[in-house]
Amino acid sequence: MDDDQLLRYSRQVLLPGVGVEGQDALRRAHAVIMGLGGLGSPVAAYLAAAGVGRLTLVDPDHVEVTNLQRQILHTEADIGRDKVASAAARVAAMNPQCQVETRAAYLDVEAMTRLFGTADVVLDGTDNFSARGAISRAALAARTPLVSGAVIRFEGQLTTFDYRDPEAGCYHCLYGEDGGDEDTCAANGVLASLPGVVGSLQATEALKLLMGLPTLQGRLLILDGLAMQFREIRLRRDPACPVCGPRSTPA
Repeated sequence: MDDDQLLRYSRQVLLPGVGVEGQDALRRAHAVIMGLGGLGSPVAAYLAAAGVGRLTLVDPDHVEVTNLQRQILHTEADIGRDKVASAAARVAAMNPQCQVETRAAYLDVEAMTRLFGTADVVLDGTDNFSARGAISRAALAARTPLVSGAVIRFEGQLTTFDYRDPEAGCYHCLYGEDGGDEDTCAANGVLASLPGVVGSLQATEALKLLMGLPTLQGRLLILDGLAMQFREIRLRRDPACPVCGPRSTPA
């Protein structure tokens, strides 16, 4: 890193466990962000601001007026624009040193697996069960860590699945195959600030993971935004899981 970069990130470099080595790890890292809505907006903003060197933004949707209540990377001027284009412009303005790539398309599991194989971490900001399940399958196949967040109404959830660990549980160990795509913000609503809280925590998890610091691996963090209470449950791999159960330990 040059002097300008050291000055830019100086408050982070000062932290125990980060230092120049940790900041350089962020500079060399590639993060894929799936969904540039309520969760993906703070994720992209904080990863770029913190110095992650390369971001790939994936979202097939365009900006709608109903997004503006919570999806803070987008403005009224962006209505009708691809979300990835709007988000990329904001990220570039925040940190021109961050390399940003965009994919305004739906990716199937095979395409996601190829993309995730080039990344150091994947962050899931999508809003339905089927998309989250597909993203998890692809991240598992690529053996790329996945930071998963979800929000609805006044509630949020967050965990990290570190698929580099052959003993790590997966998304389906936690939720099975019975989730419903009717459980979305569009159908149930969400408090405007809640995706900002969970998305910021997702970014925090990703930054720690990229620098080799402890994460939520093996734990699920649950937020009750109405009571403003956090609770935590332990996660274990399900040996009978139809998705990750048959995994073998790498040689």
